[in-house]
Amino acid sequence: QVQLVESGGGLVQAGGSLRLSCAVSGSIFSFSALAWYRQAPGKQRELVATITSAGRTNYADSVKGRFTISRDNAKNTLYLQMNSLKPEDTGVYYCNADGAYYNGNYYPSHYWGQGTQVTVSS
Repeated sequence: QVQLVESGGGLVQAGGSLRLSCAVSGSIFSFSALAWYRQAPGKQRELVATITSAGRTNYADSVKGRFTISRDNAKNTLYLQMNSLKPEDTGVYYCNADGAYYNGNYYPSHYWGQGTQVTVSS
């Protein structure tokens, strides 16, 4: 059974940093593509960053240069380092595991964590 547990969210002032973690149980981690999504109040869930099993990364334009996605296959853990945070980064952040890539786009699987709240004050 696959379970994802996010942690590391919190309240931070604009310009600050947070590091999110997503612990993945089950045997899929090392060969899975992984992703971080976020959902702001009243908005649809949006893709923030992805990383392939080979470590290739991709980012939404809104976070390029500020966020870094990484993975530790030995620890079955996905990370999202968020720097220079802005109020518009506020939302619930979710990790997704074992998604599919097609034509350069990431399609999420049904493996989701419960989410971790990130709030950035101005």
